[in-house]
Amino acid sequence: MALIMKKDLRGLGRERTIMLAILLQLFVALFSSFLMVGLTSMYDPSSLARFSGVKYQVAYVGGPSDLEGLLAKSGQFRVYPMDLPTAVTALGERKLSAVIHVPPTLKDAKDPVKITLYSIQNDIQSTIVNVKLKEVFLDYEEELRRVRSERLDLLPVSLEFPASRPGPGFYEFIYGLLIPLLLFMPAIISAALIIDLITEEFQHHTIETLLSTPMTMAEVVWGKIAACIVLVPLQTGTWLLLLTLNRIPIANIPQILAQVLSFSLVLVLIGALTALYYRERTAAQFIFSTAVVVLMLAVLAFPNNPLNLIALLSTGSAGIPHWSVLGGTLLLCGGLGVLTHLYSGRVSTRVPGE
Repeated sequence: MALIMKKDLRGLGRERTIMLAILLQLFVALFSSFLMVGLTSMYDPSSLARFSGVKYQVAYVGGPSDLEGLLAKSGQFRVYPMDLPTAVTALGERKLSAVIHVPPTLKDAKDPVKITLYSIQNDIQSTIVNVKLKEVFLDYEEELRRVRSERLDLLPVSLEFPASRPGPGFYEFIYGLLIPLLLFMPAIISAALIIDLITEEFQHHTIETLLSTPMTMAEVVWGKIAACIVLVPLQTGTWLLLLTLNRIPIANIPQILAQVLSFSLVLVLIGALTALYYRERTAAQFIFSTAVVVLMLAVLAFPNNPLNLIALLSTGSAGIPHWSVLGGTLLLCGGLGVLTHLYSGRVSTRVPGE
């Protein structure tokens, strides 16, 4: 069995698809902090503003107004009074982060106050500055509404809306999506790999050569299973280390490794049984993929599914139930292991006649 495992591990270096998938995961783990900032900013640009403590230089163009005082009071900007041509030129040279042009309209005038904002397009810093300026503009708008409230002939009807739920931020993205998907990718890769390792022996007619040695079919299969399983803790441990180096705190690392390893073994054993039954790569991969999708949909219907458990364990909020889930998964592994061993012996008696 050890010889089969060593042979298959040496051959993995020549599998470009597998190596590409591993390198892709390595890239995600290495640059997880950078990817989190970029991906989170796509659906929640305001999240960037919370992580910036820099005072941005902005130009104020126009006469004195409460807006100028609000900008200075916010503590997030350095305000420089300028004329419009000079300010726009400085903005184009990136000496300023934004230019605010305020018309000479009094607060209690009948005309609306039309403020013009100049910023740099397609710039991350401009996104942060715009979010910060929006808060100041809203405060100024409230002041204008208060001053002009006497013009109202009718009292507005107050509407009470349910409290809005804040959008997902860094915390949800890291622990709810990035860590579970990154840690379970090795399980999916290993399960797909076991199908290739077994079916290629039948398709290349090398299984007869292997069985001509003192090894049995069960030992051949378990050697290939061991080669696939040994990759899981190596990859998962590396991803956890790289995430930690990216200053992402992860709790309960031993328990996480145990959950990932047990779930990976379930998928690998299912893949091995599928490959032994079909012995042809295309059919085996199709049936296995379909079975895994159905299995995942069924498992995700339960609250203590593997993805949720990894998220809870990594945040340190998992309770006793994760041990029961681990025990149930190990029992399932034992049943699948016995079935794989028995079916391997049955297959071995049919190989010479094929």
